Amino acid sequence: MKNKLLAQCFMIPTLMLVTFVAAAQTRILKGKVVDETQSPLTGATIKVKGTNTATTTDPEGSFLLNISNDAKFLEVSYIGYALKEVPIAGNDMTIALEPSTDQGLEEVVVIGYGTARKKDLTGSMVTIGAKNFNKGIMTSPDQLIQGKTPGVMVINNTGQPGGSTTVRIRGNSSIRASNNPLFVLDGVPMSGNSPLPEGRGGFSSDRGNPLTYLNPGDIASMDILKDASATAIYGSRGANGVVIITTKKGKVGSPEVSVGASGGVSSMREYPDVLNAARFREALKYYTPSDATNADFGGNEDAFKAITQKAITQNYYADVAGGTEHGKYRLSGGYLNQNGIIRGSQLKKYTANFTGNFRFLENKRLGLDFAVFLTQMDNKYAPINAMVGSEGNVISQALQWNPTRPLRDEQGNLTFVSTTTRNPLTSIEAFKDIATTNTMVINLAPYYKITDDLEYRFIYSAMRQTGNRQGMYRAGLIDPSTNKDEQAFISNNGETNLQMTHMLSYNKQINEDWSVNAVAGYEYLDYKFNNNIMFGRGFSYMGLDYFDYMQYSTAALREVASYRSPTNQLQSLFLRGGFNYLNRYLLTATVRRDGSTKFGSNNKYAVFPSLAVAWNVAEEQFLKSSGIFDQLKVRLGWGKTGNQEFPSGASQDRLVFGNQSISQANYGNPDLKWETSTTINAGIDFGILGNRLYGSIDYFNKKTTDALFEQTLAQPAPAGRIWVNLGGEIVNKGVEVALTGTIVKNDNWNWDLTGNATFLKNSVSGLIGYYQTGALRGQGFSGVLGQRMVNDQPLNVWYLADYQGIDPQTGMSMYRGLDGSISSKNDPAMNKFYMNSPNPTTLLGISTNVSYKQFSLAANMNGAFGHYLFNNTAATTLGLSNLSSRNIGSAFFDTSVKESTSNSASASTRYLEKGDYLKMANLTLSYKVGNVGKTLKDLSVSLTGQNLFIITKYTGFDPEVNTDGATNGIPSLGIEYLPYPPARNILLGVNFSL
Repeated sequence: MKNKLLAQCFMIPTLMLVTFVAAAQTRILKGKVVDETQSPLTGATIKVKGTNTATTTDPEGSFLLNISNDAKFLEVSYIGYALKEVPIAGNDMTIALEPSTDQGLEEVVVIGYGTARKKDLTGSMVTIGAKNFNKGIMTSPDQLIQGKTPGVMVINNTGQPGGSTTVRIRGNSSIRASNNPLFVLDGVPMSGNSPLPEGRGGFSSDRGNPLTYLNPGDIASMDILKDASATAIYGSRGANGVVIITTKKGKVGSPEVSVGASGGVSSMREYPDVLNAARFREALKYYTPSDATNADFGGNEDAFKAITQKAITQNYYADVAGGTEHGKYRLSGGYLNQNGIIRGSQLKKYTANFTGNFRFLENKRLGLDFAVFLTQMDNKYAPINAMVGSEGNVISQALQWNPTRPLRDEQGNLTFVSTTTRNPLTSIEAFKDIATTNTMVINLAPYYKITDDLEYRFIYSAMRQTGNRQGMYRAGLIDPSTNKDEQAFISNNGETNLQMTHMLSYNKQINEDWSVNAVAGYEYLDYKFNNNIMFGRGFSYMGLDYFDYMQYSTAALREVASYRSPTNQLQSLFLRGGFNYLNRYLLTATVRRDGSTKFGSNNKYAVFPSLAVAWNVAEEQFLKSSGIFDQLKVRLGWGKTGNQEFPSGASQDRLVFGNQSISQANYGNPDLKWETSTTINAGIDFGILGNRLYGSIDYFNKKTTDALFEQTLAQPAPAGRIWVNLGGEIVNKGVEVALTGTIVKNDNWNWDLTGNATFLKNSVSGLIGYYQTGALRGQGFSGVLGQRMVNDQPLNVWYLADYQGIDPQTGMSMYRGLDGSISSKNDPAMNKFYMNSPNPTTLLGISTNVSYKQFSLAANMNGAFGHYLFNNTAATTLGLSNLSSRNIGSAFFDTSVKESTSNSASASTRYLEKGDYLKMANLTLSYKVGNVGKTLKDLSVSLTGQNLFIITKYTGFDPEVNTDGATNGIPSLGIEYLPYPPARNILLGVNFSL
């Protein structure tokens, strides 16, 4: 007891002395970090130079840091701002940062299974941050980057809310497999499938965008990897480029709530040019005078305006983020209610996202990152189907409606004409088409820093998507004789995707000259998909939705079908190493070995290597002394990537179950292997005038071989189809240029201008024969195909009759014959030529930002040039042969030469138009109000115009269109046929934080 008491008496003053000495050697430094306008910077990092002592600023830009008395300098950094080293002076400091003059070269970007400084990149990639995203009604991430980067083409296929898009990076390179890039969400590769089930009959044919489940407000940045040296780490899925989506995360500091809300109206940007009632009467008298009286019903109707509406959109978004160095969190929620401009169409979208980043143990070497995404979308669709027959869809019905015939009678009832000449308002009432899709994504990533330089990370991800679609068709409204034979369907999709990835990362500054980074890993992916559908007919309307009592349909006319995809699994080993010598000489090498269940037993595995080098010339002393270049880097890369985006089970014998029958649909091919693309890329990055002018130039040459293709077995082989690898090669080559300049920069004014251009060339060689696609539809176009895959031509080259005008003697179309003659007697079906390409040869993007004090104006334009579109709508919907019962396009009422009303349409260059366009994609005027009282912070208001105008000579709805004309699984491009038209949107928004 005495010894214990003596020890305590000795320890207490000793501890007090140690505490006093320690306190005397450290002190609390407080301060604030602001930008060039004296606004606080939240999340800036303050570090005592030469130590691990660091902290970050709170939402007010303030910080507290416990420093030793002998600390001399602070290093302060913030993304987009230059690193600043400041001497420690006093106990209360205000530190102002300046925008980076190296354009973020120290910024860390995502490169796939890791990160890197921009200055260390050797491949061709572009990072687009949230502040540079396109503004307006954005339902999916790909719309955010349209026109923002060279080499990337984004086409909105339809104006349907949440509708599909076409995304191409450096052009098309596959005949049969998918040309879409791989999208990666926070390190997790997406399957690219849409959960929306297909419709049936005249219901909407758009499958929706598989990325719509993401809320653009949750996205922090998007990294586009374009060349094989950058994408080879993704191996068999990197052939078409990779888009890495990084979502917003929590930040150190007190909880901060951010709120955004916008509302607006959408309307038709431009109505189609068809005859009004007065001009229609003139046309009747000119072309069909004998019908002038019977075809004139005395009215003045605009059917297209009748099916459209001023559509209201509401969008609300909020998040809360905060945390400490031990754990950060972010919770967000969003609600979008977008009504379509075609009556009866709508998208309601509910999103929630919760992310966390936690660090454990005293040394904080153990960590856990996780994210949960939850989305529900409720859709209503208008009956706009490109695969319909003579009855058309509501677009063609409105275009062809006789403008002298009232849509409703005197009692307000919808006018009935015939089962083929349909009242478009009746069609909207006759079809009910609704869908609900749900998506849940869970990402878990525990990690452990074995040493300061070596880290192990495990990623587990599960994605579950379900889609339920219900439709009913009131056939009796269209044809009263069928009022007891009405129809309904229920269709369900389910998809489950799993990923497990083990990674070991090493980053080491070996000495002042050398640094090394490397990543090695194993990955396993498993994709499962199933569908079932029930169809019934024989209903009589009793005021209820038929899909709620399918059992009431006629049993003999009831159909049931179900499907489950064959096994679709991928396992991979990958390795990447990067070396930096003197910050001047850079080397990156990558190799990935993929094994896939999709391929034949003899070719289940393949290796995809890449190698890239770069030279930071600006770091050389001879260039530093010249003072000309602020940055100058030369890059050269080579690599191989694969494409396996085609149906699972393609290499195996597959059987199809019918009604008490089994048939073989596919014959196995044990030698089926990956479609492989080999790319060479050479680039240069530069900056001059204090980086007020900077940009990049890239040249690429991409060759694709072993193209995947499904072909019919030639007789006398058994009937069926087989997947093979074609001979020959597809070449995409081109030049990309990006340039940004700061035109004005002073205390009040800032003006920068960015432009990017891509020059593309595409060709096919070495094929045996040709392959047809490009289904052209409508009256007289049954089974007509307008595109081919053929040697020495671009992919999807147009194969059409060469139209040479109207014969003034007969009023019939004249065509060039194979012998060079021009005559109306030349059969257009027999005299066809390769005529131009739907692939743009030039892509263009222009962005500018102008700010004056608290006002700012941002404008974004995009365009494409050098391609040709087939106006299938004009060819089969608006022609002169409609007279006298239907309306025609104004362009066909031409009194300079009298065309015969019996002149039939053909798949010819008469309807092949230049698709060149330049579109004002969005224009945003905003005002930063700033803080309002002690509650509202950073209040800003904005006014956005989207799709305001377009400069083009194309006469269809919009040159930014791609109606599905795929044939036998071969994709098409550049066809417009009765699409859901694009809308012009005006939005008023407000944003603030609490």
